[in-house]
Amino acid sequence: MKKSVLVTGGAGYIGSILTRVLLDEGYRVTVLDRFMWGQNSLLEYCAHPDFSVIRGDVRDEAVLKKALKGQDFVIHLAALVGAPLCDSDPLAATSTNLDASKLLLSLRSKDQKILFPCTNSGYGIGEKGKFCTEETPLRPISVYGITKVEAERAILDAGNSISFRLATVFGASPRMRVDLLVNDFVYRAMTDRFVVVFEGNFKRNYLHIRDVARVFLHGMKNFDKMNGEAYNVGLSDANLSKLELCERIKKHLPNFVYVESQVGKDPDKRDYIISNEKVEKTGFKPKYSLDMGIDELIKCYTIIRNSKYGNV
Repeated sequence: MKKSVLVTGGAGYIGSILTRVLLDEGYRVTVLDRFMWGQNSLLEYCAHPDFSVIRGDVRDEAVLKKALKGQDFVIHLAALVGAPLCDSDPLAATSTNLDASKLLLSLRSKDQKILFPCTNSGYGIGEKGKFCTEETPLRPISVYGITKVEAERAILDAGNSISFRLATVFGASPRMRVDLLVNDFVYRAMTDRFVVVFEGNFKRNYLHIRDVARVFLHGMKNFDKMNGEAYNVGLSDANLSKLELCERIKKHLPNFVYVESQVGKDPDKRDYIISNEKVEKTGFKPKYSLDMGIDELIKCYTIIRNSKYGNV
């Protein structure tokens, strides 16, 4: 008998890719989304007999209760994502990212399995030369990071759940986001051929969006042995500073010029290197490299040239 999956926020950047992966793997998929960006990223799935969609807000108890009925898994993507968006409306960020997660926990049955995307920006500012593992204290420095970390704690404490602390995601999606770091820099390299980098030595880890979908699928298939734990997920060969990222992009787009500003600061202060050893020991390895993603984005931006593809 086919298993059923509820994907909250499933019409977003990640969900629009993940929905196809789940359908192809033989799951019944229900997406709950309020379509706040006016996106049509799920249209190609509407003809699929195992796809259902509910238009509604994850903060609405009646809507969420209906959506949860009969589900085996819940992939809880619904959130206001990114430091700038959350800073612009901290109350909405808290109610969506944290309060709705607690509502979900109060409504789900104990046998319903939850998979949650946290963010490894929760590590905040790491120690120089020291990898952040899942045992490293979480010190989020943005409203986004704080609300996601608190939601992760509640979800893991409730049991029957897995959290993936995702690296900075990149790559093309039917609900595209140009404002993510790799996506943004490649866009600027193609359109402006120039970028000013603030605090260019700040490091972070990266992960392709299709590997995000793959790790959720991996977690569903290996739920019993991964249950109750948080896992860092990223490219272990891509703990890169912003300047190193620019150099990688320049190899694909030689006319790209970047300079580091000596004045001004990046509002997103995260600076850390990540160990992904724990999730790799469960058998998961990313398939999509940073260079593959840059090539993909170059093709993507040959098609789209519009500032509407973002979260701010």
